[in-house]
Amino acid sequence: MKNETVKTGMKIGATAGGLVFLVFGIMPGFYFGGFGTLILLQKLMGGAVESTLFVRAAVVMGSVVGIACAATVCLVVGGLIGTALGYVVSIPSAGREKAAEKA
Repeated sequence: MKNETVKTGMKIGATAGGLVFLVFGIMPGFYFGGFGTLILLQKLMGGAVESTLFVRAAVVMGSVVGIACAATVCLVVGGLIGTALGYVVSIPSAGREKAAEKA
């Protein structure tokens, strides 16, 4: 019983983390991924970056990586919080099961 409660909490937490990502995570991931790529390219090329096909492709890939990182963080943190809450919820029922076995 306890293991199922913890798994259910993890699934609920990951789902909540996914919803948080959809509401709050897409824009920061897109923004910081693209901005970080531009800063990296500026440091590698030693100055202002021209708008070439390579730079545009690199910014798109940076944005995709930023969005993927934001999604990963939201899902993992949501799953961890859900697992912790599932464990906390399952503690009283585990105590009742032990008391029932002793009686």
